[in-house]
Amino acid sequence: MPKLSIALQELRAERGRVQSLVEKLDQAISVIESLNGSGPSQAKPVRVISLASRRKMAQAQRARWANVRKESKPVAANATVAKPTGISEATRKKIAAAQRARWAKIRAGKKAA
Repeated sequence: MPKLSIALQELRAERGRVQSLVEKLDQAISVIESLNGSGPSQAKPVRVISLASRRKMAQAQRARWANVRKESKPVAANATVAKPTGISEATRKKIAAAQRARWAKIRAGKKAA
């Protein structure tokens, strides 16, 4: 156990030396950044938009969307458009019935097991 305590003391001392070195490096980096003009003090300014300007922008956007909607063609609510699938209705019903039969067979196999 005495060897472990000695090793622990050495590790703590090394950590202290490394921390002081890191702090010195951070200071050097901040000095160089301040000379270069790219330091944290040169943060990008936040764009502040007044409430009145935001209202005007929102109103202009609503007007743009109104023009888009006005120019688009309205879709009739009652119009049903058949999508061509290349398969007749009778064939689709046969496929659906066959699939239902497959699933019924699978479920019956699970109940039996």
